[in-house]
Amino acid sequence: MENGKKKKIWLSPLISNGMVLQRDSKVKIWGRGVPRKELKLNFLDVEYKTVTNEDGSWSIELKDLKAGGPYTINISHEGEERIVEDVLVGDIWVLAGQSNMQIPVSRTLDLFEDEIKGANNPNIRQYTVPMVYNFKEPMDELCDGNWVPVTPDTVYDFSAIGYFFAKKIYDKYKIPIGLLFTAIGGTPAEAWMSEETLMGFDRFKEILDKCKDDAYVEDIINSETQANNNWHQELNKNDEGLNHKPDTWYMEEYDDTDWRKINLPASFRGTELEPIRGSIWLRKEIEIPKHLAGKEGKLFLGTLIDADETYINGVQVGNTGYLYPPRRYNIPKGLLKAGKNVITVRLIMTENIGGFVTDMPYFIKIENEQIPIAGTWKYKIGAITKAQNPTTFFQYKPTGVYNGMIYPLRNYSIRGILWYQGESNTGYPYDYKDLLEAVIMDWRKLWNLGDIPFYYVQLANYCPWRMEPEVSGWAQVREAQRQILELPNTGMAVTIDVGMYNDLHPWDKKSVGERLALWALNHVFGEDNVPSGPIYKSLSVEDNKIRLYFNYTGSGLTVKGNKLETFEISGTDGKFYPAEAEIEGDCVMVYSKKVSNPKWIRYAWADNPENANLYNNEGLPASPFIAQIDE
Repeated sequence: MENGKKKKIWLSPLISNGMVLQRDSKVKIWGRGVPRKELKLNFLDVEYKTVTNEDGSWSIELKDLKAGGPYTINISHEGEERIVEDVLVGDIWVLAGQSNMQIPVSRTLDLFEDEIKGANNPNIRQYTVPMVYNFKEPMDELCDGNWVPVTPDTVYDFSAIGYFFAKKIYDKYKIPIGLLFTAIGGTPAEAWMSEETLMGFDRFKEILDKCKDDAYVEDIINSETQANNNWHQELNKNDEGLNHKPDTWYMEEYDDTDWRKINLPASFRGTELEPIRGSIWLRKEIEIPKHLAGKEGKLFLGTLIDADETYINGVQVGNTGYLYPPRRYNIPKGLLKAGKNVITVRLIMTENIGGFVTDMPYFIKIENEQIPIAGTWKYKIGAITKAQNPTTFFQYKPTGVYNGMIYPLRNYSIRGILWYQGESNTGYPYDYKDLLEAVIMDWRKLWNLGDIPFYYVQLANYCPWRMEPEVSGWAQVREAQRQILELPNTGMAVTIDVGMYNDLHPWDKKSVGERLALWALNHVFGEDNVPSGPIYKSLSVEDNKIRLYFNYTGSGLTVKGNKLETFEISGTDGKFYPAEAEIEGDCVMVYSKKVSNPKWIRYAWADNPENANLYNNEGLPASPFIAQIDE
């Protein structure tokens, strides 16, 4: 509506100022208007005409656009004119998956602040697809969204992987890059496929049928929202630290001399605090030098489990409602004083064993100086309650976000797809290869652009290292991802060396984005580069030794360290033993004195394999794998 009058020209939110159109492809511009009336579109001095359909819908196809811009699209219809400005022509990449694709540039500042600060490139743009799910039917159009260019202010909200991918390509070829950002944390693969495809997996039918019942979904959402509110209200009501009048426990002058002591960072596992669900208050005195008093700073409070409210000298400087994000809280000017200052953390454990995650940064940074805050803290229990019931996230349920966040993109011509997902399928990894293959085939069918590039990230290393070989859902998903390379026009970024044992969301998204870009540079731009680290190809047995052959050996295989590690062999008993491994040319020879008749061989087979150190000379790591040794 405009001035009380209904607009005669409606355009998809994708067709808006700042959009990027796909070069060298058939590009559709579409919308709705007055039924059976002429509509004109002018672009690059070419006039296109069409007549709207009975329902008012229309589309016009632009062909063979070359990279460039900015341009303007003019649309006229029934006396009304729409102008779409600042239009670029370049390459469009869909960014899809779960939270590691979703992590913004702002979460990488600890590693790349100098590189990101001041980023300003109007030729790299991102369109964030709103989070919408629908279990009944695919949605024709998006409900909202807009194109945003990289500026010093906006870059922090870009997908970090998408940004570093686009920057790598743009810096070399100067072709505009548009990112269609459609990722949701926690989503399993089945959430991203059509109902038609999903019906090939019997285990999802029952839950999908339930989710199609609006009353069922609404009842769960309402009841859980009310229960969550009640839980927090009850906690706050009973929390002695909030209700200790006149001095609440976060006040600077509160007397905590009778509080117990604890050394942090550490998990509460194995302490009296392990079983507590509720709130624990923690206080730490620090000394601020006179020359830093009153200045702005930043509190690096590692990662906490689960939620927190954090104060300095009685003033709240930050809060986070769940366990994953790193705590980085700005300290305003004038708050810190010379001498004693008090940090207070109200830590809330909703359902997990609480604690301060180890091997994370814990300090206050003022200018270029760091004041450590690890060490002895004081603590007191605020309130004990029962664990909060888990929340049902309907965006995780089968086919919902496909209908709401993928299907509406089908008319927008793209160059390819970038995918980072799989963590949420590690609990049941057995059919992940079939699921991921189904997603790829599903999306290629939807866009109807042939075997468009589908480049994906193999799961990074994660979780504490374990001494014994293990049954690993993470390793099984990685193996499924490796096998997907059998599909045409796919590429896999191996990240077994950029993960973190203590963070599901590793900070180094630059390596991930740039490794995805290697595939695009190879496939799309035709570069004669090495797009991947070594990928297992085949084997042969020579006197109880196994010779392994690899693709993507590049200019040669190499080992980071003194000798190859994490190779294992099993015999007829199925038990895996550590094996010796040596590089011979472009092959690796593997053997174990404990296995005389080898049946299986595997490499880096763990959630977080310690020292998976086979690389090519281009500096790219080998993919984990498992292979059977035929008779």
